[in-house]
Amino acid sequence: MGSHVIDLVMLRNNFGTEEMRKLWDDEARITAQLKAEAALAKAEGDLGIIPREAAEEIVLAVEKGNFDVGEIAKQSADSKHSLIATIRALQKEAGESGEYVHYGATTQDIVDTGNMLMLKDSYDLVYRDVCEIIRILAKTAKEYQYVTMAGRTHATQALPITFGYKVAVWLDEFGRHRERLEECTKRVFVGSMSGAVGTYASFGPLGIEIEKRTMEYLGLETPNICWMAARDRFAEYASIIASISASLGKIGNEFYNLMRTEINEIEEQFTPGKIGSSTMPHKRNPAAFEGLASLTPAVLESVSLIYRSAHMEHERDAMSWRLEWIALPEMNIYIAYQLASLKSIIAGIKVNKERMYENMKLQKGLLLSEKVMFEVGKIFGKQTAHEIIYEIAMKTFEDERSFADELMENEVIAAHFDRNQVDEWLRPEKYTGLAAEKVDEVILALVQKGYLSDKIS
Repeated sequence: MGSHVIDLVMLRNNFGTEEMRKLWDDEARITAQLKAEAALAKAEGDLGIIPREAAEEIVLAVEKGNFDVGEIAKQSADSKHSLIATIRALQKEAGESGEYVHYGATTQDIVDTGNMLMLKDSYDLVYRDVCEIIRILAKTAKEYQYVTMAGRTHATQALPITFGYKVAVWLDEFGRHRERLEECTKRVFVGSMSGAVGTYASFGPLGIEIEKRTMEYLGLETPNICWMAARDRFAEYASIIASISASLGKIGNEFYNLMRTEINEIEEQFTPGKIGSSTMPHKRNPAAFEGLASLTPAVLESVSLIYRSAHMEHERDAMSWRLEWIALPEMNIYIAYQLASLKSIIAGIKVNKERMYENMKLQKGLLLSEKVMFEVGKIFGKQTAHEIIYEIAMKTFEDERSFADELMENEVIAAHFDRNQVDEWLRPEKYTGLAAEKVDEVILALVQKGYLSDKIS
């Protein structure tokens, strides 16, 4: 049984996914470290650093996987060391060849390289979901390309936009997230196998080649120099995760606000048996939206720990290093939930087109004051028109009357324009600018990059 929200049976699926949790559990951690040990032995066997037969026995022992996680954990607690129990378990499984286990390596070589293997597997899930979200958002943006709604600035209605345009802004963001993910791999997924202080002293003159071959076996890049005291690789990955999570949290918060009873333009999927409150039977709460938004602060805190781990003293220390052991699983598990959550939300979201239209009437035409100002400005100039329309708009607010009525009662306006013209200006769907065109432009850009197919479905 767990005690962290990631592991609690009752809560874990609200904070992560089973798929991602498995990549960071005890078994995955030990497996990744043993893979690093096996690759090291194989490389050393190739180069004659250890007997080839010994290398083969070590690799075979790892492949058999006869390791008791519980017993390794117990011995780790007794030894007060994070890796020695794993080394001893592998040594035992390898028999006489066990003397060549961990030959020349230091603990941080194995732990860092193991973490990189787990991180690379996690990256694959994140990348997959970001690609899928791009497809889903593109489909949604296209579906609602011409659905007009109030655009809001400073939490109040500003000008008409389309819901498809709003979604296309998010789509464009996720296109950049995919670019960042693709561009980081060569820099981030780099292993380490260079000995106690990174000088290859324990490996001898073939140290650089040992590291290179070990990384080739593991599918990782080879560093130019030891990075035990340089944690920017994890920091770069964490920064990208932070950016993705920030976008996800913003979307969740936006949906949360649009679902407010008084706005009611969006509603998350309601399924039979879903309960919003233990005391108010009528409640249909934005639970999924809240869950999506709530994890961004948690991700950002984990990312902060990654940056704190960069404060390595001298050639390395455990004070900073241990922070990564906390942060790497957390931020990957949290982001996995957020990505899965958004996919689920979009699949079941209800867009209340009628309410969007009704909400645009709340200010009795004032939503189109800019349009009116520019039309009037064709005669009087923009700045003069702003002063004229400002006075009429403020009077409309105070009198709680129709903007069109107030406009037609103004002598200056009435002398140059008729009611039909004014009514035409105040049609929201006629003043969305290039919102719909921008949807197509964003989608086309992603198609050209190969992120979307020509047909959005």
